Amino acid sequence: MTRVLSGAVLIAFAIAVVWFAPPEVFLGVAFVLTIVASHELIELARAGGLNVPSLPSQLAAVLTLAATSMSAPTWALTVTLLAAFLAMAFVTLGSWHGGPDALATVSASMLPSMYLALPIAALVAIRVHGGPASLSLLMLTVIVSDSAQYYSGRAFGHRLLAPAISPKKTVEGATGGFVFGALTLAVAGHWWLPGVPVSARAALGLAIVALGIAGDLFESMLKRSAGVKDSSSLIPGHGGILDRIDALLFAAPVYYIVLNYL
Repeated sequence: MTRVLSGAVLIAFAIAVVWFAPPEVFLGVAFVLTIVASHELIELARAGGLNVPSLPSQLAAVLTLAATSMSAPTWALTVTLLAAFLAMAFVTLGSWHGGPDALATVSASMLPSMYLALPIAALVAIRVHGGPASLSLLMLTVIVSDSAQYYSGRAFGHRLLAPAISPKKTVEGATGGFVFGALTLAVAGHWWLPGVPVSARAALGLAIVALGIAGDLFESMLKRSAGVKDSSSLIPGHGGILDRIDALLFAAPVYYIVLNYL
């Protein structure tokens, strides 16, 4: 019951923010997501034995999101990422006392900027340029795909998809996700993505599902490496923010590119 209630609240909040929030409020929510998810990611790194500096890493992620949310972000993003890298390098220089973990620590410190801030900025850009319908279509496709994977896996699952990473994911479940996810984007895209042929919508749906599965497995790999079940206990019955947005983190940048350039 707790999981169902939490899920209902999350869906209601997402609909309200995507469809009705002013741009400034939506961007504020994006910053909150980045900060909270960055904290969870840093805690995963620490659970894996890496001494990642929390404040500089989160600040770099926030600055990266700010730079990519500007109207002409190319130069600002370049300067921000360079400054973030130099900051992480200097922090590591000051805190390293020997051992083989320097490269891993610097890499993990930059991960919130690359893995979180840039995809979340893509979500912001999708809403700005494509409107709430375009962003809702992406989110709906991912949600339907995740649900189809779960129920198809429970009903028909036998062959494990990635046993070393996620022992509950099956090939049959992934197949159900591909079918229903692609169908969702192809059908709902008739109204929410007008002007795109149905074959192109179906292909985009397949790509979104594949990226969502990869994003889910990537975060599962990070958690398994750190020896934890969830990224946090923030959301009752659902884990942390990372556990809820892992599929979107891989799917959003590609979806944004397709909408804007193809």
